[in-house]
Order: sequence, then C-alpha cells, then structure tokens
Amino acid sequence: MECGGGGELDELSVLHLNIIEKENLYFMIKILFLSTLWISSLQLQGQTPVDVAESTIKVGILGEEIFYFGFAEGDKLIFNFEEVNGKELKELEILEMPSTSKMLEVKTSKIANKIIKIPRTGIYRFRFTSSAISVRLCKYKIQRIPASAATQNFNPTVFNDFVNDTTYTTEQEDYLAKTDTVFINYQDRIVKINPASNPAGNKSTFNFVLPDNVIAWSYYLYTNPAGQQAYESANKQILATEKSAVAKFPLYNALAAIALNRTVSFSKIEAGETINYWIMEGENAGLFSSGAQFRFIKKGKVINDYSRMEPRKGSLYFCFSNDHTTQPASITVKITLVQVNEVLQTRQIKKMQVTSKSKMFLKN
Repeated sequence: MECGGGGELDELSVLHLNIIEKENLYFMIKILFLSTLWISSLQLQGQTPVDVAESTIKVGILGEEIFYFGFAEGDKLIFNFEEVNGKELKELEILEMPSTSKMLEVKTSKIANKIIKIPRTGIYRFRFTSSAISVRLCKYKIQRIPASAATQNFNPTVFNDFVNDTTYTTEQEDYLAKTDTVFINYQDRIVKINPASNPAGNKSTFNFVLPDNVIAWSYYLYTNPAGQQAYESANKQILATEKSAVAKFPLYNALAAIALNRTVSFSKIEAGETINYWIMEGENAGLFSSGAQFRFIKKGKVINDYSRMEPRKGSLYFCFSNDHTTQPASITVKITLVQVNEVLQTRQIKKMQVTSKSKMFLKN
C-alpha cells in the first residue's frame, strides 16, 4: 500500500514540475521578445550612441587644445574624458558657438558620461586648457544619441572657408582743388666789383634762397646801357606777341617767358667791358672768395647774358670777378621766379576696407 501510494505521488509531482517549466519557458520567451522589440524600437528612434570622435591628445606646457564638432537639434552629446596619469587640467569647456558655455569643469582629471542636450543644430567647441609646466595626456570620447532616424547619419565634421567682410568708413581727405601759377620779380640788384689792382680784391658775391614751390627761374645780367636796352626791347616783343599771357599774369615779362622755355630774342652785346660770373651753391662761394678750387653750376665772361635754371634747395650764389686792372665794374642782375601754389580743400570720402576671415560651417 505504501509503495503504490508513493508511485502515484511521484507522477503528480513530475506533471506539476513540467507545467511550471513550460510556464517559465514561455515567460522567458516573452521577455526576450519584448526586449528585442524595445531594443529595435530604441534603434529605430536613434537611441543607439553614435561615435563622433575618440582620441588621445597632448596639452602642452601652459597650453591649450581646441577642436570643433557639429551636432543636430535634439541630439544628446555624451562626453567622456580622462587624464592618463590622473593629473588635473586647469579647465575643460564645451561651448555652443559662438559664446554659450554648456559645460565648464575646473581642475578636473576625469569626466564620465557627461550628457548635454543639443537645443539646436550648431557647432560646438571643445577646449582643453592647462596651466601646468608639464604635458597633460588626455583621452576623450565624444558620442551623440540622435533624436530620430532622420539625423542618424548627421555629419559632425566642421569645415572652414574664408569669406570677405566689407566695411565702410567716412574720412576727411585733402585734395588739390587748383593750382595758381605766379611770376615773381625776385631780384633786381646792382653789384659793384673792384678792379684787379684793388688791395681788397676784385671779387664780389651775393646769395639767395629760392622759395618753396618754385618750378623754374631765370636771370638776365648786363654791364652797360646797351644791355639795359636789349632787356627793354625783349620785353616789348613779349608784350606784342604774348598778349594773352600778359593779360592773365600782370608780372609776365621776357624773363618769365624764358623761365617757361619760350623763345625770347635778347640782343647779344659785343662792345663794352666784360665781366666774369659764376652761379654756384653752398660752400663753393667761400672757396671762390679764398681762391681755392670750387664747383659751379654755370659760368660766363660776358657783357650781357641770360638763361633758364632749374630750382635747387639751399643757398645759391652769383659770384663775379673783374679782370680790368684799373676800372671798377658794375653789373645788374635780374631774377624772375615761376612759382606754382597748390590750393588744397577738404572733402569727405567713403573708404572701403575688405578683411578676409575664416568661417566655420557644417555640410548636412
């Protein structure tokens, strides 16, 4: 009786266990199916992290390393960082360009799974700053969890291009409004020269300095009345032949015409006492007076003479000597200048300034 009863109980127990095992197996299959669906759903929703960058960089002594990546609106940025030797960085910042800081860690050696929500598509700057006098070796990993399948393949690469930035400023400028031509009867003097027998010597000089803006000058010199008559005759010719110039410029005369390279007829006087003359500059006049060697611009031994001259800076000299043994001489020197005066006025001008600068952008 006891043996038969035990056999029946064992059969019921086995049957009960089989039922439980089947229920557990069904439950496990159901959980596995639901888990698969959940994972697939997450994948479809873009919840699987996408690697953006993973690298190791060296931050130099008192140095800084900066790089940029782009993220799509709705992304979750996952950031991991570790200093290989456990040393601190002065600062580690993630900044939404151009100026919105999203994370700033000070004196940090490790950051684990820092998540930043991306409010809008844009470029982010990652800045590693060290104030240490030794190199910092930093490992980092950047990932993104897309908000949807639409941004699953978002390209995080940041590209650079150069664009021209044009600005305008208003400035005042001096400009040449007009030029006025002026003729100046600059010198009209009589110089006395002793004869060669005079104990004081037979030399004489006078100096002059040309004013600013002189573009040319001319001279006429003579030693007797015939030379004076030749000058007056040349002036009459100018009055008759260049009436428009005479009307425009009250001081326009034969010497003014010579200074302008016009053709003027001065009679060459042949009879009378001649005089030696030189035109020179600077210290040469002193050398002339002392009897030493000197340089000159122009010279002649004449009764009368004239010429056009180019302007020079500094002191200029007319130097004379009289070869006559007993007779003193006198010479008249006339100098005319042509001066061009610039009339400046002020006006406002717009100036354009073009500067080239780098511009970052994403290609999506």
